This record gives sequence, C-alpha cells and structure tokens, in this order.
Amino acid sequence: MSEVGREVGFGDQSYFGLVFRRLTQVSRENIARACRSSNRKRNYQSATYESVPASMRVFGRLIFLFALSGIISVQIAGVLPDPRAASTPSTWFTDIAANSSFDYRTNNGFDGRKYFPQPMCGGIAAFDYNNDGKLDLFFTNGAKFPELKKTGVGFRNCLLRNRGDGTFEDVTLKAGLSGDDLGYSFGVAVGDYDNDGNEDLFICNAGRNTLYHNNGDGTFTDVTPGSGLDHKPENLLSVGAAWFDYDNDGRLDLVVSNYTIWSPEADRHCSMGSKPIFCGPPLYKSVPQRLYHNLGHGKFEDVTESSGLGSYLGKGMGISVADFNGDGLMDIFIANDTERNFLFINQGNGTFKEQGLLYGVAYNEQGSTVSGMGSDAQDFDDDGWVDIVYNDLATEIFGVLRNTGGRAFEDLTRQTNLYNLSRPLSGWSIGFIDYDNDGWRDLFSANGDVDDFIAYAKQSNSIFQNVGGKQFVDVSDRMGPDFKRLGYHRGSVFVDLNNDGFMDLVVTALNERPMILMNNALNKNHWETFDLRGTKSNRDAIGARIKLTTDSGRVLFGHVSPSVGFMSSSDRRVHFGLGSESTIKTVEIWWPSGIFQHLDQVPADHIVTVHERAESSIPAP
Repeated sequence: MSEVGREVGFGDQSYFGLVFRRLTQVSRENIARACRSSNRKRNYQSATYESVPASMRVFGRLIFLFALSGIISVQIAGVLPDPRAASTPSTWFTDIAANSSFDYRTNNGFDGRKYFPQPMCGGIAAFDYNNDGKLDLFFTNGAKFPELKKTGVGFRNCLLRNRGDGTFEDVTLKAGLSGDDLGYSFGVAVGDYDNDGNEDLFICNAGRNTLYHNNGDGTFTDVTPGSGLDHKPENLLSVGAAWFDYDNDGRLDLVVSNYTIWSPEADRHCSMGSKPIFCGPPLYKSVPQRLYHNLGHGKFEDVTESSGLGSYLGKGMGISVADFNGDGLMDIFIANDTERNFLFINQGNGTFKEQGLLYGVAYNEQGSTVSGMGSDAQDFDDDGWVDIVYNDLATEIFGVLRNTGGRAFEDLTRQTNLYNLSRPLSGWSIGFIDYDNDGWRDLFSANGDVDDFIAYAKQSNSIFQNVGGKQFVDVSDRMGPDFKRLGYHRGSVFVDLNNDGFMDLVVTALNERPMILMNNALNKNHWETFDLRGTKSNRDAIGARIKLTTDSGRVLFGHVSPSVGFMSSSDRRVHFGLGSESTIKTVEIWWPSGIFQHLDQVPADHIVTVHERAESSIPAP
C-alpha cells in the first residue's frame, strides 16, 4: 500500500487501497501533493472556492476522486465505486435497486375499490441527509382506504442511505421518518429552512402536512405543531410543495400546490359500463394554492390571502419556481389539472400577480386546458431566459414554452416535435436532464395512465434528446431494457448518485419497487457540477443563477431549484454537460442576495463547491 493512500486513510484491503495499487500510471508525487492540499482553502479569483473532483475512469468505470495540483484546492470526499464495473454496459441506464435490501413499494392502497387520490402516490426526494457527500433517497407512500391510515409496514415512507458502493441501507426507522401517523402522503420538498446546514423535509398529505427538522445526527423530528404549517383547510389534498425565498431575506419560504377538498366519505363512484373507474377532476371543486412566509426560528406565517395566491382556484400539481422575468425575484408556475395553469409573478412587495394568460402559459396552443401533471423550469435553449415544460395525459400533448426575453412565452410544442412525440403518452413527472453531457438539456417524462381500463395503460418512460435547442428526438430505445420497463410511473428525481458527473434517474411506479437507474456514461463528454452554499442568501442557494462560458465561447445557463417534476425534489446541485470542452473560461454567479461572484479558468469534470461571499453586487444580465 502506498504512503499516499495511507495519508488519506485508505486501508490496504479497502476498495480505495486496491485502486491506489492499480494506478501505477499516475505520478505518486502529484497525487501526494493533491492529498496534502486537500484540507486547505484558497481565495480563488474573488471567491471561496472548493472542489470535490470526480471521476477518473480506470479499468472500465472504477472511480477515484483526485485533485489537479496547483490549480484548485481540493477536498478528497465522495469517492464512490461503480457497481457496474465488472461489465461494459451497452445501454445508458441500469437499474441497481435489486442490489439493495429494502421493503418499500409505492403502495396506493388499491384493493378493488377505486378512491379518487389513488392514482397519485410515490413522491421522491434526493438529498444528502447526513452530509457525507453522497446523496440519499426518500420516498413517500400511501395508506389504507377508507381509513386513510398507514396500517402496516407496507405503507411506510422510506429513507435509503447511500452507502457509496451502489447499494442503499434502509434507515427509515432509525431516522424517524416512517410517517406512521401521517396517513396518505403525496409529495415531498427538501430545503434547509433554518439554515443550520442540514436538509429538512416537508411532506404533503391528504391529512395534516408535516415539517421534519433534520437534527444533524441522522434523525428527524416532526416540528409541525406550532410552526404555522400545522393548519390547513379540512380535507384539503396537498399534492406538491417547493421551497424558495420569495422576498430574498435569506430564509426559505414555502409554496404548496393543493388539488381539492376530498374525504373518503364524500368519494364519488364512477364507472364505464360495469367497470369501475377513477372519477375525473371536474367532479371535485378547485382550491387555492398556499404560500407560507418563513419568519425564522421555526415559525411560518400563512400569507396565502395577503400575497394574492388565495384569489385563484385551481387543481395544483407540479410546481416550478424561477425568476422568469429577470428582476431578481422568484416567481411561481403551477401546472393545474383541467384548470388553466398559473404563473404568479413576484411584485417584490410580498404580493404576486397571476399573469399566466398575459405571459401565454395558461392554456395550450388551442386555447384549451389540459390535465397538467408535472412541470420544470430551465433554460433548454441557453438564451439566458428560463423556459417551462409540463406534461399531461394521452392525446392532450405536452407543452414546451420558450421564454421570449422575460415578457412572454412562445409555445414551441409543434416546432420542437414534442407535439408528435407526446401524443400517445400520459405523463406525470417531467424535467430537463442532460443525460449524455452534450451541453443540451434533454427531456425525461415518467409515463403511465391514470387508470387500468385501456390496453396501453402501463407505459414506459421517455427521454427526448435536445438537438441544439431546436428540436426533440425520441431516444428512449437507446436507454436500455431497465429504463423501458412498463408501469404506472409517477414520481422522479434527477441525481448524481455516484458523483461521476453523469446524471442518474430514480422513478416510482404504483405498487412496485422504485427504479434506481444508474447512468452508464457511454461517452467521454466533460461536465461540471456546482454546489452553491449561501451565507447572506438562503444556505441552499435556491434562486441563485449561473452563467458558464467555455473556452470556445459557448454559453450555458442554470439556476438552483430542486423542485422538478411531480411530487418530487431532485439533486439541488447545478449540473452542466460540456461536451468535448475540458476548460471553463468563466463562471458568473448571481446570488439571491444580489451578490455577484466570478471564477476564471475552471477545469472541467469536478464538483465545485462555492460559498457566497460579501461583495458589491452588479446587475444580472
């Protein structure tokens, strides 16, 4: 065993010890220099700059995180072996869920009688609950009907700790997250609401909603009572939520999408001939979405009415938060089921104006409402303005809306070919993901019908490749048989589970185990991931914007917002594919506080941690 390996704590028989013995082509002197500098920080081009460097591909896909000596300061962390290293994959994704022992199935409580909420189940969160550098997975679950109680272990929510070797440990009970007293759970939102450095959880339920505080020791405490989040209208179905700082005071606020008022006693019976079916949305009343202002010290104020959100009734599903008009304030897009979509524009004084119709996002291109499900907001054509995508049910057509300079949105569904691609699909969770690191954000959709009475009710998921920000092409067949599994898919997250710079996928399906789809990284494209840490801004840096310029002059844009898809929270870190480019000329960061930071000549293929520092702000581009 080399002295270098011992210096960073690698035992002779450990995985890392084996890697060290095999890296004979790497200069021991350079590695030692990198390791010796691993615990230091340097002032890098006016920013506190750290990097967790990622994958060196050796002998297939063995991963060793190393430092580029003399260029950046490094922390040796998050070194994750590849569970697929023994074989050479030929498809993009491999489901590794079977490698782990856990009992979780998405259980919507269906036992022959169809209750209205049952098609919605299986929210997911990807977050590092124990701050070990490896992202973990949390799943919500249903309950028994008509009691709406988690009457057995089969209904428990689930927390899986990422071991870092391609397997996960079920730590649900240890963490206190089984949710036995929550009833039927829908979505989950991750956010460090008290800025203590530990990610907290908000769970949306058919009963009371729940705020779990992360205690920093691997456990969580239900702190909902007395928080201001403990009261909501009786029988209100809360489907999704998103953390964001709408007033830029450094504390994360919360927006919750609500669907309707419903109880088992008031459930309607619907049928098609003699066959029972799930009743349609028009049979149930629409309701306001809710907004909670973070007062600090674990207290929240319900500002639904005073903010203006309470004036608009909908059937809220997916939530996307972003600065759509470039004024430095985060706005809210909500996809509604059979109601017009909402776009709440932040006025900067604690109020929002609903301007979905004015901006062109309320209806589809025919001027009709759709069964809006999931949504995402990212800049898919890299013109500097955040765009919107949403999905819906078969024949209704998904929608991709291009932001035209912060003043309106242009429906590009036909021009991008999404019209034809999405026609046969019933989509739930959806989002932009650069699965092949070519620098263009592709589209993923989790698919499956609401009900089981049609032949193609079970569906496979889709990836539509982004071709130059102009068109989408269906490449789902290239993703592999694991990816193409049929099911009633619902929640999804995008997350780099092994820190190799290629985004992985986790997807739930009703009454099945989740798919944990590891990206096999079939090409050698470069990448960069930014882990932003706010100081004056909220610690999660939600709302921070990044502009990246490569050596060739290519410009890419991104922002921090884990609220992606349907009922789910994705990897908070901002990922960029770089294609063949190995160096980033400049990185520009605009924090929610107004602080601006600038980095020069950043090497590719790293996870870069940037801490917000106090300095003068400049206007955003």
